[in-house]
Amino acid sequence: MMRILLILDSVEFPAAANPQLGRRLAETLAEMGHEVHLLELWDGQTPPPAAAGVPQHALAFPDERLMNQALENGARQGSPLPLRLARLAAHPTAAAAAFRQLVLKRPRRTVDTAKELSRLDGQFHFDAICAVAAPYRSAFALKHLTTPAKKLLWQMDPYTANRTYQAPGSWQRESELLEQMDRVFIMPQAEADFAPGAPLAAHRDKMRVLGLPCLLPAPEVPPHEGLRCTFVGTMAPGIRSPETALALFAALDDPAVTLTLAGPGLDKFPADNARRVLGSRLVTPGAVPTTEGRRLQNEADVLVNLGNQMANQLPSKVYEYLGSGKPILHLAANREDPVLPLLERYPLALVRFDADPAPVAKWLREVQGRRLPYEKAAALYPEAAPRRVAEDFLNGIS
Repeated sequence: MMRILLILDSVEFPAAANPQLGRRLAETLAEMGHEVHLLELWDGQTPPPAAAGVPQHALAFPDERLMNQALENGARQGSPLPLRLARLAAHPTAAAAAFRQLVLKRPRRTVDTAKELSRLDGQFHFDAICAVAAPYRSAFALKHLTTPAKKLLWQMDPYTANRTYQAPGSWQRESELLEQMDRVFIMPQAEADFAPGAPLAAHRDKMRVLGLPCLLPAPEVPPHEGLRCTFVGTMAPGIRSPETALALFAALDDPAVTLTLAGPGLDKFPADNARRVLGSRLVTPGAVPTTEGRRLQNEADVLVNLGNQMANQLPSKVYEYLGSGKPILHLAANREDPVLPLLERYPLALVRFDADPAPVAKWLREVQGRRLPYEKAAALYPEAAPRRVAEDFLNGIS
């Protein structure tokens, strides 16, 4: 039996996938007989959900939530800088958080997390402590911890090589972080960063590829009229765009087909004629809680996936789609999309790079009402089953 602490961070995005998957790993390890604790970094507004059989310790950072809201997470597009600074000045705690982070280079989330790690480790004497990233505040807190426990980093998203945000520092900063870790778990897309001659080659012996524990069976779809095609996730210019989906379903123009685009970011794209054509057949609930997003996916007939524009990131929701057994319409943004090799194995997938409605209409008729049994999906993607991920995680520690 091992005693393990996982550090989860949902300060920026309470519904983010990374902490959800960390809780799932914790629950699976606990079911296997290990003592697992969670240190939850949260925004002070949206409490993290409970994890069955797992003690949770919490640190709230409402000051950083207000700071991020005022500064719009540092996005290049958005409000002018003076307006952002004015909003920041309206909240003294947010201004203090920004001063600590931007001027002193000592973010409270990193400093206070380090103190709490030391306290918890002194109380429970962990065998291993793992920071689930991104975000990376907890990883840098763990970096400086003096402990006999093995220090682990689970990089669900890359650090320096992540194109969805500009990580502070460079490969040198990431290398210094890995120098203090006993093991780093990565996605397959990051292996190239550890190859001979690559920036992180010196840490190749510490690296292990680890799957995402999200291949789970989904409930049956309740009876309903029409055909529901659903995407749940974040949309953002340069990262994940809804434009092909809107154009495709408008061209399809089938009164029985509904397109749901749930999640933040749709407002960042200009309204176009496709939305007018779709009318009530386009459902856009905006950002939704995790439970509502899961309900929308569970009630969908066809799961739509908007392809990432970065080749080094694989959305975890893809494995949820595969576990559901439902037909998957993947609208790829480029030929290097890391989802493509996965969908080549899936018999109910259609990949499109354009908005041509003819092949999609034909495919929808062919797959309507069909579903791949979970056992077959699990056989196709064993690396994403929670029990397998937990076993690989434990093997990686040793």
